[in-house]
Amino acid sequence: MDKVILKKGREDSVLRFHPWVFSGAIADVKGNPQEGDLVAVYASDGSLLACGHWQIGSIAVRILSFDSDVLAPDFWEVMIGRALSVRKAAGLACRDSGTDCYRLVHGEGDNLPGLVVDYYGGVCVVQAHSAGMFRSRKRIADALLNVYGDSLKAVYDKSSGTAPFKAGLDLVDGYLYRKPGFSDDEQLVSENGHKFIVDWTSGQKTGFFLDQRENRALVEKYACGRKVLNLFCYTGGFSVYALAAGAVSVDSVDSSRKAMEMVERNVALNGFGYDRHTGLCCDAIDYLKNTDEGKYDLMIVDPPAFAKHKGALRNALRAYQRLNAAAISKVAAGGIVFTFSCSQVVDKETFALTVFSAAAQTGRSVRILDRLNQPADHAVNIYHPEGEYLKGLLLYVE
Repeated sequence: MDKVILKKGREDSVLRFHPWVFSGAIADVKGNPQEGDLVAVYASDGSLLACGHWQIGSIAVRILSFDSDVLAPDFWEVMIGRALSVRKAAGLACRDSGTDCYRLVHGEGDNLPGLVVDYYGGVCVVQAHSAGMFRSRKRIADALLNVYGDSLKAVYDKSSGTAPFKAGLDLVDGYLYRKPGFSDDEQLVSENGHKFIVDWTSGQKTGFFLDQRENRALVEKYACGRKVLNLFCYTGGFSVYALAAGAVSVDSVDSSRKAMEMVERNVALNGFGYDRHTGLCCDAIDYLKNTDEGKYDLMIVDPPAFAKHKGALRNALRAYQRLNAAAISKVAAGGIVFTFSCSQVVDKETFALTVFSAAAQTGRSVRILDRLNQPADHAVNIYHPEGEYLKGLLLYVE
């Protein structure tokens, strides 16, 4: 491996097990590493600190190991096996849990920065967010097969939209493994006993937003007897839970025609009809703006990330404030608002302050009933707090 030598005094974050080495901390590079190569990271005194993937950018090394075990032939199998053990400890990956879909690998949260693996009823969908993980994807697929054995139906690589395109990679999505006889491009899964169809080839992300599982269950707790509006509904996860809870009506809104078709399929799959559910393919913000006050007494506001980098933060906060002010002003008295941000650069304190500003703008009395987060299978490495990206508030509006 080529060597990365840190400046004197810049090894502290690595000694605290933070999984990133920033370019500004590097004094010298011995060799000519290409993006995605394994490199060894050394302190200025020559002591080995870690090994990881080299990349071009402000994050120069994504650390895989704080020793040299990344070179072991069973490294990927060991790491994926550990990740599966965490899911089992969290009550997932168990036959009787009523849930057969979960995030198996969550990047830094599982000490595999740059890698996401989602499990859907026997199918693993892989997304590489770094050149190193993309170049390792076949070894990752082999490790998944070794860990899951005959129960694994397929491994699908969906990295074309996440891996760095400037690294000279052949970014074409496709199957890394398929069990003989398996030919499907979608899978029926169960989440807390509810059924959903997951399309990993053409759906957003890996096909389903697994990070809202526990928050969907919380919606089910509050939705009985209410008129529900699910904004940015995608494939209708929140809608199905609300209908199952006994909501009087549920309106699902998304601008994607393909997503709305999947909503209708998921609603019907769970035994619900048009008498209580309406799908609306339109801009969610425009729909909310034109909604009559008091029409709904439970709203779910779960927009896509408004800020994907710090340069977009200011505009994103303005957008979150406008959106939440509209929801708070329109919800019926005694109504409930579930509001979320999945923008990693918006921390939970800033998001709460933004929603506070939105509430103050409306002049209504608002209480926080709960603070919402990502679930256990989207684990946060205690040494990498940046991994806490999903935050939400459960509001009661008088």
